[in-house]
Amino acid sequence: MTSSSDRSLAVDVPAPKSYEIRTYGCQMNVHDSERLSGLLEEAGYVRAPEGSDGDADVVVFNTCAVRENADNRLYGNLGRLAPRKASRPGMQIAVGGCLAQKDRDTIVKKAPWVDVVFGTHNIGKLPILLERARVQEEAQVEIAESLEAFPSTLPTRRESAYAAWVSISVGCNNTCTFCIVPALRGKEKDRRTGDILAEIEALVGEGVSEITLLGQNVNAYGSDIGDREAFSKLLRACGQIEGLERVRFTSPHPRDFTDDVIAAMAETPNVMPQLHMPLQSGSDTVLKAMRRSYRQERYLGIIEKVRASIPHAAITTDIIVGFPGETEEDFEQTLHVVREARFAQAFTFQYSKRPGTPAATMEDQIPKEVVQARYERLVALQEEISWEENKKQVGRTLELMVAEGEGRKDGATHRLSGRAPDNRLVHFTKPDQEVRPGDVVTVEITYAAPHHLLAEGAVLDVRRTRAGDAWEKRTAEKTAEPAGVMLGLPKIGAPAPLPVATGSGCGCD
Repeated sequence: MTSSSDRSLAVDVPAPKSYEIRTYGCQMNVHDSERLSGLLEEAGYVRAPEGSDGDADVVVFNTCAVRENADNRLYGNLGRLAPRKASRPGMQIAVGGCLAQKDRDTIVKKAPWVDVVFGTHNIGKLPILLERARVQEEAQVEIAESLEAFPSTLPTRRESAYAAWVSISVGCNNTCTFCIVPALRGKEKDRRTGDILAEIEALVGEGVSEITLLGQNVNAYGSDIGDREAFSKLLRACGQIEGLERVRFTSPHPRDFTDDVIAAMAETPNVMPQLHMPLQSGSDTVLKAMRRSYRQERYLGIIEKVRASIPHAAITTDIIVGFPGETEEDFEQTLHVVREARFAQAFTFQYSKRPGTPAATMEDQIPKEVVQARYERLVALQEEISWEENKKQVGRTLELMVAEGEGRKDGATHRLSGRAPDNRLVHFTKPDQEVRPGDVVTVEITYAAPHHLLAEGAVLDVRRTRAGDAWEKRTAEKTAEPAGVMLGLPKIGAPAPLPVATGSGCGCD
């Protein structure tokens, strides 16, 4: 029985504040959001339940400045939150990422109910800025002009138990005329190789079995430290890490794609037979106008060498249609490269002006109806090629890493989904025994569609893995969380394949 004196000592402990992060744009932003989550949780916040849709105490927008009408979408979303914030004293809204770096004070002028604006170089300041805005009761805008600390030193809440992004560099030294990213992310800064490998080893120790090396131009790694073969050496070093089953990377630049990288891919067993190589255009004239430092012959030469060394490699790409000055002949050159390269997938974009880029002020902007017609022709050609290339997979026996959240119809079809070594998506018949995300199954491909494969027969083998154990442990911890602390497993962030009809990054690779 509690005495009156005991009751007088009781203290009401306030519930921890919840947060929600909305991420737009490239993998860099997705990985930055993992760090923002880690920072907020270290500061005592808890993730809001999935689907809370603005009901959190703190809502963070991690923005992209590259997508068309990115600013209009941001201000529209901010406008929808304004009445909710007005009715909830203490709620805070923060805006970070590339658009914040670009627009700075404009955001607070257009949306004065925003509490914090922070840039790409100082994401580590978010908890401090939120607290400062709360105490001072006024908006905090802090945009660093250069990187304060390599982001990987920050706390990180990984979105997947079995697969992880590992950043090896930030920034970009290229000057592509359609891209604003170098102005927002800064010059390339490479991370120490030892730090990269130490992070990978720590992740493997936690159960991660697949990592994706991440950089704006990932294979330019080494330019900051004066070693042109640093990236191929890094790939080979990853091959020496026990327990690391799959290594991927995104996105490389054709300019820096050297023979030593191809050799490292072919000779390192855990480097997957997959390559995302942005093309952007097949026309030498357009590539020159884009300031892309390669030409059609160079690009197709790389593809030929990769296929010679890694016959089963799946190659994907990014293509921009309707760049200023693009003629019908230029566009036909793009179609020619698509036919020659036979991409497994192509992520296609209709060119649109990006304020602040040289291309936005170029003459000979292409009429919308012409761009649309060319875009449809390109998509139709690539769909045909994708289907033909997928049909070649029928009859093959493949090892799949079981994935979470990849097959939206899996529940209805009683299937599970996984990724082949070349990153193709495969839906397979659910076996009688338990299979967890991160485990590995062996299946035979029985049917091909343009964007996925089916394995309709019985699973040939199931291999339980430490990655599956890690997923199971995280799921159990989530289930055991007390009410109100719902960390969940978000559907973004795992370095899974590039979804159809979206790009590998900012469209600037």
